[in-house]
Amino acid sequence: MSFRSLETADLAGKRVLVRVDFNVPMDGGVITDDTRLRSALPTIHFLSTQGAKVVLLAHFDRPKGKRVPEMSLKPVVGPLSDLLEQPVAFADDCIGPEAAKVINGMEVGGVALLENIRFHPGEEKNDPAFAADLAKLGDLYVNDAFSAAHRAHASTEGVAKRLPAYPGLAMQRELEALDAALGTPKRPVLGIVGGSKVSTKLDLLNNLVTKLDRLAIGGGMANTFLAAQGVDVGASLCEHDLGETAREIMESAKTAGCELLLPVDVVTATEFKAGAPHKVQGLDAIGKADSILDAGPETTRRLLAAMDASATLIWNGPLGVFELPPFDAATVAAAKHAAALATAGKLIAVAGGGDTVSALNHAGVSAEMTFVSTAGGAFLEWMEGKELPGVKALEV
Repeated sequence: MSFRSLETADLAGKRVLVRVDFNVPMDGGVITDDTRLRSALPTIHFLSTQGAKVVLLAHFDRPKGKRVPEMSLKPVVGPLSDLLEQPVAFADDCIGPEAAKVINGMEVGGVALLENIRFHPGEEKNDPAFAADLAKLGDLYVNDAFSAAHRAHASTEGVAKRLPAYPGLAMQRELEALDAALGTPKRPVLGIVGGSKVSTKLDLLNNLVTKLDRLAIGGGMANTFLAAQGVDVGASLCEHDLGETAREIMESAKTAGCELLLPVDVVTATEFKAGAPHKVQGLDAIGKADSILDAGPETTRRLLAAMDASATLIWNGPLGVFELPPFDAATVAAAKHAAALATAGKLIAVAGGGDTVSALNHAGVSAEMTFVSTAGGAFLEWMEGKELPGVKALEV
């Protein structure tokens, strides 16, 4: 894919519409985690210092095309002003006279935030008229919200087709990291896919087995693959009805030359709680009342060895019930090993997805990975090989 570079754009005096992700967690109108605000700062700073008028477009929650006061973006203004160390203007609407008045009153280098774009039904419908109304407010368009790039909405796709469009600095970094992981990766490439259910990751697995050299499957979904091979998984979470599907994925991997790494030993317990009595078992010793809650030490050792033999790692999903120690052991060991290899320059380690981010934070290594995507659905759809409308719209 080929994109315009924001660093080559003539920005002085231009009104730049910037799609950001400010769908931040709030409690009583107070932001409880400003990570998404901070991720937008480099692009905002760059545009501002280049003399642009920075106009921020964002959504918050799901107002379903109606004005819902408690879903206003106004509470974001104060914290964003503090982070930028400059005032941020606010418009009570994202189109029309109210928005135009605020933008026209901006100074060069100024920043304004427009009200929740999802207050208008035309946003999620990608209505051409609504996209045109947004485009009237700017001279250039920048998308810095990869997390919303899998949506064909007016602010992610419609506007991009009406103005010169660029990826923001955060978006550009994400696209470069993803390309390094699956687009044009250094080989061998190892994938780790975990989580509870195969049914939620069929597209992902079917795509990855055609792209990777090795794929390790962990978490509850590994139980379905084990059962498909005739292993009695006892009381473990398992989608027995997907046995044939699992066997088809294994056959696809074999045809594509992708080595599947499944557990060879497991950690089981008869209670689903932190600190529950547990034991390491071989696959032939799992009892009827036993539930598999983590990968065993030999499985973990083999996974770490596979990392050592790889140049690139892409990771989605934990290896066990990491929220309940000691069933976090395999996930933590794998995370720390991947981070150490990445820090040493021996591995490009890219990870993403909600549970994955939480697991890496739990292991305390998020900052040491090559790249950790917080984009959730967009990251997964990209891993599934699907075209992302918000990214496609930026292509030249």
